Amino acid sequence: MRLRAPNALFFLQGLLAFGLIVVIANILLISINSFRETTARNQLMQLFLESSEAIEEDKSVSKTAKVVSSQPAPYSALHSSVDVHSFSLDLRVGLISQTPPIQIKVTDSGFCMLPSGRVVNEQTLNNMLKVRNNQISHIECVATANSRILVNNKPYVSKVYLVNRGNGWIAVNQLSLEDYVASVVGAEMPSLWNMEALKAQAVAARSYALAHIARPANKDFHLGDTTRWQAYRGISSQTSRSIKATQATKGIVLRYKGGIVESLYASTADISLQAHGHLGASMSQHGAQNLARRGLKFNEILARYYTGASLAQLQSRGN
Repeated sequence: MRLRAPNALFFLQGLLAFGLIVVIANILLISINSFRETTARNQLMQLFLESSEAIEEDKSVSKTAKVVSSQPAPYSALHSSVDVHSFSLDLRVGLISQTPPIQIKVTDSGFCMLPSGRVVNEQTLNNMLKVRNNQISHIECVATANSRILVNNKPYVSKVYLVNRGNGWIAVNQLSLEDYVASVVGAEMPSLWNMEALKAQAVAARSYALAHIARPANKDFHLGDTTRWQAYRGISSQTSRSIKATQATKGIVLRYKGGIVESLYASTADISLQAHGHLGASMSQHGAQNLARRGLKFNEILARYYTGASLAQLQSRGN
Protein backbone atom coordinates (compact mmCIF):
# COMPACT_ATOMS: atom_id res chain seq x y z
CA MET A 1 0.00 0.00 0.00
CA ARG A 2 1.39 3.41 -0.90
CA LEU A 3 1.48 6.08 1.85
CA ARG A 4 0.51 9.63 1.11
CA ALA A 5 3.23 12.23 1.81
CA PRO A 6 1.83 13.58 5.15
CA ASN A 7 1.20 10.06 6.40
CA ALA A 8 4.68 8.92 5.34
CA LEU A 9 6.30 11.87 7.15
CA PHE A 10 4.31 11.10 10.30
CA PHE A 11 5.34 7.44 10.08
CA LEU A 12 9.06 8.32 9.74
CA GLN A 13 8.86 10.73 12.70
CA GLY A 14 7.34 7.95 14.79
CA LEU A 15 10.13 5.56 13.89
CA LEU A 16 12.77 8.15 14.80
CA ALA A 17 11.10 8.86 18.13
CA PHE A 18 10.89 5.17 18.97
CA GLY A 19 14.56 4.67 18.08
CA LEU A 20 15.55 7.61 20.27
CA ILE A 21 13.61 6.14 23.21
CA VAL A 22 15.39 2.78 22.79
CA VAL A 23 18.82 4.48 22.72
CA ILE A 24 18.05 6.50 25.87
CA ALA A 25 16.78 3.38 27.65
CA ASN A 26 19.99 1.46 26.82
CA ILE A 27 22.15 4.36 28.06
CA LEU A 28 20.22 4.42 31.33
CA LEU A 29 20.59 0.65 31.76
CA ILE A 30 24.35 0.82 31.12
CA SER A 31 24.69 3.68 33.62
CA ILE A 32 22.69 1.81 36.27
CA ASN A 33 24.74 -1.38 35.81
CA SER A 34 28.01 0.57 35.94
CA PHE A 35 26.85 2.31 39.10
CA ARG A 36 25.92 -1.01 40.68
CA GLU A 37 29.29 -2.57 39.79
CA THR A 38 31.18 0.43 41.15
CA THR A 39 29.10 0.39 44.33
CA ALA A 40 29.75 -3.33 44.80
CA ARG A 41 33.50 -2.86 44.31
CA ASN A 42 33.51 0.02 46.78
CA GLN A 43 31.62 -2.04 49.34
CA LEU A 44 34.07 -4.95 48.97
CA MET A 45 36.99 -2.55 49.30
CA GLN A 46 35.47 -0.99 52.42
CA LEU A 47 34.92 -4.39 53.99
CA PHE A 48 38.53 -5.32 53.24
CA LEU A 49 39.91 -2.11 54.73
CA GLU A 50 37.72 -2.36 57.82
CA SER A 51 39.03 -5.88 58.39
CA SER A 52 42.60 -4.70 57.87
CA GLU A 53 42.22 -1.82 60.30
CA ALA A 54 40.87 -4.17 62.92
CA ILE A 55 43.99 -6.28 62.63
CA GLU A 56 46.38 -3.34 62.72
CA GLU A 57 44.77 -1.22 65.42
CA ASP A 58 42.49 -3.28 67.62
CA LYS A 59 44.25 -6.61 67.17
CA SER A 60 40.76 -8.05 66.81
CA VAL A 61 41.32 -10.73 64.23
CA SER A 62 39.34 -13.50 62.64
CA LYS A 63 39.51 -17.00 64.08
CA THR A 64 37.51 -18.58 61.29
CA ALA A 65 40.22 -18.95 58.64
CA LYS A 66 40.90 -22.45 57.37
CA VAL A 67 43.05 -24.22 59.97
CA VAL A 68 46.37 -25.96 59.40
CA SER A 69 48.03 -28.65 61.50
CA SER A 70 51.16 -27.76 63.46
CA GLN A 71 51.66 -31.26 64.84
CA PRO A 72 54.83 -33.10 63.75
CA ALA A 73 54.31 -36.04 61.42
CA PRO A 74 56.52 -38.88 60.16
CA TYR A 75 58.60 -37.75 57.20
CA SER A 76 56.90 -40.13 54.78
CA ALA A 77 53.41 -38.99 55.80
CA LEU A 78 51.18 -37.20 53.31
CA HIS A 79 50.37 -33.59 54.20
CA SER A 80 47.06 -33.07 52.45
CA SER A 81 45.10 -33.15 55.72
CA VAL A 82 45.48 -29.93 57.73
CA ASP A 83 43.56 -28.72 60.72
CA VAL A 84 45.19 -26.00 62.88
CA HIS A 85 46.93 -22.67 62.26
CA SER A 86 50.08 -21.93 64.25
CA PHE A 87 52.91 -19.40 64.11
CA SER A 88 55.33 -22.32 64.68
CA LEU A 89 53.99 -24.17 61.65
CA ASP A 90 56.70 -25.91 59.65
CA LEU A 91 56.71 -26.54 55.94
CA ARG A 92 58.94 -28.55 53.62
CA VAL A 93 60.55 -26.93 50.60
CA GLY A 94 62.00 -29.05 47.81
CA LEU A 95 65.39 -27.60 46.88
CA ILE A 96 64.85 -28.10 43.16
CA SER A 97 67.52 -25.53 42.35
CA GLN A 98 70.10 -27.67 44.20
CA THR A 99 69.28 -30.95 42.46
CA PRO A 100 71.21 -33.15 42.60
CA PRO A 101 72.68 -32.46 46.04
CA ILE A 102 76.31 -33.47 45.57
CA GLN A 103 77.88 -31.94 48.67
CA ILE A 104 76.42 -31.61 52.17
CA LYS A 105 78.18 -29.95 55.08
CA VAL A 106 76.80 -29.24 58.56
CA THR A 107 78.61 -26.56 60.53
CA ASP A 108 79.34 -26.41 64.27
CA SER A 109 77.25 -28.84 66.35
CA GLY A 110 74.83 -29.92 63.61
CA PHE A 111 74.68 -33.55 62.48
CA CYS A 112 73.20 -35.97 59.93
CA MET A 113 71.73 -39.38 60.70
CA LEU A 114 70.26 -42.41 58.97
CA PRO A 115 66.68 -43.67 59.54
CA SER A 116 68.14 -46.08 62.10
CA GLY A 117 69.38 -43.13 64.16
CA ARG A 118 73.05 -43.74 63.40
CA VAL A 119 74.98 -40.51 62.87
CA VAL A 120 77.07 -40.35 59.69
CA ASN A 121 80.09 -38.16 59.09
CA GLU A 122 80.43 -35.74 56.19
CA GLN A 123 82.64 -37.93 54.02
CA THR A 124 80.41 -40.99 54.37
CA LEU A 125 77.32 -38.92 53.67
CA ASN A 126 78.69 -37.38 50.48
CA ASN A 127 79.84 -40.80 49.25
CA MET A 128 76.30 -42.09 49.76
CA LEU A 129 74.92 -39.27 47.61
CA LYS A 130 77.01 -40.49 44.69
CA VAL A 131 75.00 -43.73 44.56
CA ARG A 132 71.82 -43.08 42.61
CA ASN A 133 69.95 -46.24 43.62
CA ASN A 134 71.02 -46.35 47.24
CA GLN A 135 68.62 -48.44 49.31
CA ILE A 136 68.47 -45.82 52.07
CA SER A 137 65.21 -43.88 51.73
CA HIS A 138 66.26 -40.66 53.45
CA ILE A 139 68.90 -39.01 55.60
CA GLU A 140 68.05 -36.32 58.13
CA CYS A 141 70.42 -33.40 58.75
CA VAL A 142 69.76 -31.17 61.74
CA ALA A 143 71.11 -27.69 62.37
CA THR A 144 71.30 -26.24 65.88
CA ALA A 145 70.65 -22.59 66.71
CA ASN A 146 74.14 -21.51 65.65
CA SER A 147 74.82 -24.02 62.88
CA ARG A 148 73.93 -24.18 59.20
CA ILE A 149 73.36 -26.96 56.69
CA LEU A 150 75.19 -26.29 53.43
CA VAL A 151 73.64 -27.90 50.35
CA ASN A 152 76.00 -27.44 47.40
CA ASN A 153 77.53 -24.59 49.49
CA LYS A 154 74.13 -22.83 49.94
CA PRO A 155 73.22 -22.31 53.63
CA TYR A 156 69.91 -23.45 55.15
CA VAL A 157 68.54 -23.58 58.69
CA SER A 158 66.55 -26.06 60.76
CA LYS A 159 66.48 -29.43 58.96
CA VAL A 160 67.36 -30.80 55.56
CA TYR A 161 66.10 -34.21 54.47
CA LEU A 162 68.00 -35.97 51.70
CA VAL A 163 65.35 -38.09 50.00
CA ASN A 164 65.98 -41.04 47.72
CA ARG A 165 63.04 -42.53 45.80
CA GLY A 166 65.17 -44.74 43.58
CA ASN A 167 65.72 -42.19 40.82
CA GLY A 168 68.23 -39.88 42.46
CA TRP A 169 68.55 -37.76 45.57
CA ILE A 170 66.72 -34.52 46.32
CA ALA A 171 67.19 -32.16 49.26
CA VAL A 172 64.16 -30.95 51.21
CA ASN A 173 64.45 -28.08 53.70
CA GLN A 174 62.04 -28.18 56.64
CA LEU A 175 61.72 -24.87 58.46
CA SER A 176 59.24 -22.56 60.16
CA LEU A 177 56.69 -20.68 58.08
CA GLU A 178 57.97 -17.28 59.23
CA ASP A 179 61.62 -18.08 58.41
CA TYR A 180 60.46 -19.24 55.00
CA VAL A 181 58.47 -16.04 54.37
CA ALA A 182 61.44 -13.84 55.33
CA SER A 183 63.55 -15.64 52.73
CA VAL A 184 60.88 -15.44 50.01
CA VAL A 185 60.38 -11.70 50.56
CA GLY A 186 64.12 -11.15 50.12
CA ALA A 187 64.24 -13.36 47.02
CA GLU A 188 61.08 -12.05 45.33
CA MET A 189 61.39 -8.30 45.99
CA PRO A 190 64.36 -5.92 46.36
CA SER A 191 64.85 -5.31 50.08
CA LEU A 192 65.47 -1.59 49.49
CA TRP A 193 61.89 -1.14 48.26
CA ASN A 194 59.25 0.60 50.36
CA MET A 195 58.48 -1.27 53.59
CA GLU A 196 54.73 -1.33 52.88
CA ALA A 197 55.38 -3.12 49.58
CA LEU A 198 57.59 -5.62 51.42
CA LYS A 199 54.80 -6.19 53.96
CA ALA A 200 52.29 -6.82 51.18
CA GLN A 201 54.75 -9.31 49.67
CA ALA A 202 55.11 -11.04 53.04
CA VAL A 203 51.34 -11.52 53.41
CA ALA A 204 51.05 -12.78 49.83
CA ALA A 205 53.98 -15.19 50.27
CA ARG A 206 52.59 -16.53 53.57
CA SER A 207 49.13 -17.08 52.09
CA TYR A 208 50.58 -18.83 49.04
CA ALA A 209 52.66 -21.14 51.24
CA LEU A 210 49.66 -22.08 53.39
CA ALA A 211 47.61 -22.89 50.31
CA HIS A 212 50.32 -25.36 49.30
CA ILE A 213 50.49 -26.92 52.74
CA ALA A 214 46.86 -27.81 52.16
CA ARG A 215 47.67 -28.92 48.59
CA PRO A 216 51.30 -30.16 48.58
CA ALA A 217 53.36 -30.74 45.46
CA ASN A 218 53.97 -34.37 46.48
CA LYS A 219 54.43 -36.53 49.57
CA ASP A 220 57.99 -35.28 50.12
CA PHE A 221 57.54 -31.49 50.02
CA HIS A 222 54.83 -28.86 49.97
CA LEU A 223 56.36 -26.65 47.29
CA GLY A 224 59.65 -26.10 45.49
CA ASP A 225 62.20 -23.30 45.77
CA THR A 226 61.98 -21.96 42.20
CA THR A 227 59.69 -19.39 40.62
CA ARG A 228 57.46 -22.29 39.56
CA TRP A 229 56.22 -21.76 43.15
CA GLN A 230 57.98 -18.93 45.01
CA ALA A 231 61.68 -18.06 44.87
CA TYR A 232 63.35 -19.34 48.05
CA ARG A 233 67.10 -19.17 48.70
CA GLY A 234 67.39 -20.13 52.34
CA ILE A 235 69.13 -17.65 54.59
CA SER A 236 71.03 -16.24 51.59
CA SER A 237 68.03 -14.07 50.68
CA GLN A 238 67.06 -13.06 54.20
CA THR A 239 67.85 -9.42 54.95
CA SER A 240 67.15 -7.17 57.92
CA ARG A 241 64.31 -5.53 55.99
CA SER A 242 62.76 -8.76 54.72
CA ILE A 243 62.81 -10.05 58.32
CA LYS A 244 61.28 -6.77 59.56
CA ALA A 245 58.45 -6.96 56.99
CA THR A 246 57.78 -10.57 57.97
CA GLN A 247 57.71 -9.81 61.69
CA ALA A 248 55.46 -6.78 61.16
CA THR A 249 52.86 -8.99 59.45
CA LYS A 250 53.46 -12.13 61.52
CA GLY A 251 50.68 -14.65 61.02
CA ILE A 252 48.57 -12.41 58.75
CA VAL A 253 47.12 -14.09 55.67
CA LEU A 254 44.56 -13.40 52.95
CA ARG A 255 41.21 -15.09 53.42
CA TYR A 256 38.28 -15.52 51.08
CA LYS A 257 35.02 -17.24 52.05
CA GLY A 258 36.66 -18.98 54.99
CA GLY A 259 39.64 -20.36 53.04
CA ILE A 260 43.21 -19.22 52.46
CA VAL A 261 43.82 -17.31 49.22
CA GLU A 262 46.49 -18.75 46.91
CA SER A 263 47.79 -15.23 46.42
CA LEU A 264 49.43 -15.19 43.01
CA TYR A 265 51.77 -12.38 42.00
CA ALA A 266 54.27 -11.43 39.32
CA SER A 267 56.82 -8.72 38.60
CA THR A 268 54.61 -6.41 36.50
CA ALA A 269 50.94 -6.01 35.67
CA ASP A 270 51.50 -7.32 32.13
CA ILE A 271 53.30 -10.45 33.32
CA SER A 272 50.69 -10.94 36.02
CA LEU A 273 47.91 -10.78 33.43
CA GLN A 274 49.67 -13.12 31.02
CA ALA A 275 50.65 -15.68 33.66
CA HIS A 276 47.67 -15.56 36.00
CA GLY A 277 44.88 -13.77 34.16
CA HIS A 278 42.93 -17.01 33.69
CA LEU A 279 43.32 -17.87 37.38
CA GLY A 280 41.90 -14.70 38.92
CA ALA A 281 43.45 -12.05 41.18
CA SER A 282 47.20 -11.47 41.00
CA MET A 283 49.47 -8.77 42.45
CA SER A 284 51.96 -6.76 40.43
CA GLN A 285 55.12 -6.36 42.53
CA HIS A 286 56.19 -3.17 40.74
CA GLY A 287 52.62 -1.97 41.08
CA ALA A 288 52.76 -2.64 44.83
CA GLN A 289 55.96 -0.59 45.05
CA ASN A 290 54.37 2.31 43.16
CA LEU A 291 51.30 2.24 45.42
CA ALA A 292 53.53 2.18 48.50
CA ARG A 293 55.43 5.23 47.20
CA ARG A 294 52.07 7.01 46.92
CA GLY A 295 51.49 6.40 50.63
CA LEU A 296 49.26 3.33 50.61
CA LYS A 297 49.63 0.87 53.50
CA PHE A 298 50.16 -2.83 52.87
CA ASN A 299 46.50 -3.68 53.54
CA GLU A 300 45.39 -1.04 51.02
CA ILE A 301 47.85 -2.41 48.45
CA LEU A 302 46.51 -5.93 48.89
CA ALA A 303 42.95 -4.62 48.59
CA ARG A 304 43.77 -3.25 45.14
CA TYR A 305 44.79 -6.68 43.85
CA TYR A 306 42.74 -9.22 45.82
CA THR A 307 39.27 -7.71 45.70
CA GLY A 308 36.79 -9.39 48.00
CA ALA A 309 39.45 -10.96 50.22
CA SER A 310 40.06 -10.01 53.86
CA LEU A 311 42.96 -10.26 56.27
CA ALA A 312 42.95 -12.89 58.99
CA GLN A 313 45.33 -13.77 61.80
CA LEU A 314 46.57 -17.34 62.15
CA GLN A 315 45.54 -18.89 65.43
CA SER A 316 47.39 -21.43 67.54
CA ARG A 317 45.66 -24.58 68.76
CA GLY A 318 43.35 -23.79 71.65
CA ASN A 319 43.08 -20.03 70.87
